[in-house]
Amino acid sequence: MNAYSFTRLAWVAFAVAGLGACTQAATPTQSNSAPTAQVAPGTPDTTPAAPPRMTVHKTPTCGCCGAWIDHVQKAGFTVDVHDMDDLGPVKERLGVPYAKGSCHTAEIGGYVIEGHVPAADIKRLLEEKPDARGLVLPGMPLGSPGMEVPEGRQQPYTVELVHHDGTTAPFAQH
Repeated sequence: MNAYSFTRLAWVAFAVAGLGACTQAATPTQSNSAPTAQVAPGTPDTTPAAPPRMTVHKTPTCGCCGAWIDHVQKAGFTVDVHDMDDLGPVKERLGVPYAKGSCHTAEIGGYVIEGHVPAADIKRLLEEKPDARGLVLPGMPLGSPGMEVPEGRQQPYTVELVHHDGTTAPFAQH
């Protein structure tokens, strides 16, 4: 077995072992196109710039991914969804560190967003523009966006900033 096959097999094993909770039927997701405001000629436009489009890669049957997409759309993001059976090549291409994966991977503004990262953290990332790969929220913490439960329980979790060398540092505590 060559290194590429082993890496691919490791991603598949990770996806199968770690995503058992992510087998609910997917809910239909649509792109959210926000209307543009009209500004009178000669009036300064004080409308905040719309965030760049987000592309989300997920499996077709993942219900929590759909709930997370709803979360970021409600926060003002326009989302393009790509359903696929094997997310390993996407995670590898975008440099998601091994063992930091989750059930969906997004791309926005040149950054990778892995997992159930809150929209506020994504907005902060896009505002601060750190020289990094992006953000990860490993696993699927209870109470994170898309992983809410009716009784409102929440596990504490840390969103991590991924540096270009693959190391991570805390970005936000929830």
